[in-house]
Amino acid sequence: MADVKNFDYAVSNLLCTEGTKSLCFDDDDLVNGQSYKINDDEGLSFGNGGSDSEPLINFPCLSEANFCLMLEREKGLLPKDDYLERLRTGDLNLSVRREALDWISKAHAHYSFGALCLCLSMNYFDRFLSVHDLPQDKPWVVQLLAVSCLSLAAKVEETEVPLTVDLQVGEPKFMFQSKTIQRMELFVLSTLNWKMQAYTPCNFIDYFLQKFKNDECPPRHLINRSIQVILSTIKGIDFLEFRPSEIAAAVAMSDSIQAMDMNKALPALMGADKEKVIKCLKLIQHLTTIKGITLNGVPQSPNGVLEAACLGYKSDGRTGESCPNSSHSSPNTKRRKLDKTTSLQDNLKS
Repeated sequence: MADVKNFDYAVSNLLCTEGTKSLCFDDDDLVNGQSYKINDDEGLSFGNGGSDSEPLINFPCLSEANFCLMLEREKGLLPKDDYLERLRTGDLNLSVRREALDWISKAHAHYSFGALCLCLSMNYFDRFLSVHDLPQDKPWVVQLLAVSCLSLAAKVEETEVPLTVDLQVGEPKFMFQSKTIQRMELFVLSTLNWKMQAYTPCNFIDYFLQKFKNDECPPRHLINRSIQVILSTIKGIDFLEFRPSEIAAAVAMSDSIQAMDMNKALPALMGADKEKVIKCLKLIQHLTTIKGITLNGVPQSPNGVLEAACLGYKSDGRTGESCPNSSHSSPNTKRRKLDKTTSLQDNLKS
């Protein structure tokens, strides 16, 4: 676990004043003592060899070889093992994650980003938070981290990415200049060892649906419906116990279990921990009984799924707080995939 004092030292230069119109930082971006400029209209791009996120139907279903490779790689692209326990015990402030997710979901819905973009944003946030404690006396750091994670995810997943400063929608409490966000992006990249090709349940869902549908590529409506269920799992921390492949398998099974016997379904879970998949399946079955989260009629927008999930989903014995209400409208965007570590002081140095 990184020392909070070290984090404190790094962010001490990211001076920020409170207020909707407040802007942070006003000097040149420096990395290792050299000027590091990133044009807002170009941004950073990171390739990811996985299938596209919306809705994974324009590409062939995963081959067995690619599936096995993804299973092996997903292990190194998750939060630290003690992350969930620290959230449950209060060692990490659960409200920090909730606050970040609330804002990310608002911005995500505002720009009509794809489902994978939302999943990636929270993957980056959770992985970062699992290795760095955020200073409690600097509440603006949570907002800056959330903006940076969404910005990075959009650059990975979306073909049309708004200017960094324009991502800050929904009347946020703090506003940051693009160079401040870019510096935080570099810090996140450094902390995650530049491993941005994270896998989410969206990357695995078509494979398991195919397995449960007699090796036929799943129809569009079935994938869309399953992705909405996947999005509903993001709010509660209980699903952090499972790997993305296990969540995808459980979601696929929850849709197929009525059409096939459980004993017939289990052999299709090649490479997955069957006990954990069944445990995850039970959580999903509970989740999908909540008003607005049914396999036959899930809300169409990702934010709608999160809102519905918050109506009754319980995490660690507590009822989830209300999710952000998004009534934003925005142009639709096409999505596709685009085909060391430096010190904290260097990344955020003024």
